[in-house]
Amino acid sequence: MKSKKFPANAAGLREAARHIKSGDLVAFPTETVYGLGANALDERAVAAIFDAKGRPSFNPLIIHLPSLDAVRSYVMLNKTAELLAAHFWPGALTLVLPRQPNCPISKLASAGLNTLAVRIPGHPLALDFLEASGCPLAGPSANPSGRISPTTAEHVLEGLDDKIAGVIDDGPCKVGVESTVVGFKGEKPMLLRPGGVTTDMLEACVGPLAHHDDDDGAISSPGMLLSHYAPGCPVRLNAHDKQEGEAFLGFGQEQDILADINLSKAGDLTEAAAQLFAALHLLDERKVARIAVGPIPEIGLGIAINDRLRRAAAPRD
Repeated sequence: MKSKKFPANAAGLREAARHIKSGDLVAFPTETVYGLGANALDERAVAAIFDAKGRPSFNPLIIHLPSLDAVRSYVMLNKTAELLAAHFWPGALTLVLPRQPNCPISKLASAGLNTLAVRIPGHPLALDFLEASGCPLAGPSANPSGRISPTTAEHVLEGLDDKIAGVIDDGPCKVGVESTVVGFKGEKPMLLRPGGVTTDMLEACVGPLAHHDDDDGAISSPGMLLSHYAPGCPVRLNAHDKQEGEAFLGFGQEQDILADINLSKAGDLTEAAAQLFAALHLLDERKVARIAVGPIPEIGLGIAINDRLRRAAAPRD
């Protein structure tokens, strides 16, 4: 059955929430990207996420919750986590924390780990949808696993039409890259995935962050697979020219002469982050031989942008 577009109003949310309560999958907007929502207390619904996305079962899911009280009912927050939550929730920050004893959230959602990745989304409609659904929502990006993350309802349907009940259409996402993921070694915060909350912002709040060793092979949070966020064609990074058969993804005024799409002519990293996945979708649709990407500064949101691009360019299995 063809997936439905639910309107972003009270009636649309009620209809979408009925599907969630029935164990169906519904994509919903957040400030970062569109999430693929399922009742995180329902093992079969969570399993359906992995089936719809073709997602490896060792890759954990983010659990979306409507309030800090709800978060505390499922995970244990240390003092540093409480401080980060006070500063950045609701918002584009995910915290990986120990599960409460007898936590009812699906073990599949956390890939069997004794931790959960949780966040309170900074999007009013997402919060309303959580309240209407009456349950925690497992919500990875609403796209086939490893492909470009969706920032519009149309992107969702391009990849998942007929596999989900529908998508709540509330237009383009504001941030455009996924949430930052932070875990902990004791009280020490550790950056697991850069994202919509920058490292500078986090360190201004809690001091220096530890960094996960990508070489240990462990998948302890969402978004840590090497090949991820990938279009259908190869990606060439830090390109200074445009070769035959390539489409060029540029940044800034100097790269505009080469660019088929420019993430930000003004060199604005916030604008670039918001445009990134939509631009990759557009270039992928053109069936080009390869996408060349011009250099993007490795500062602020540029860290998250470059992280996504390196994963898009990584060797495919």
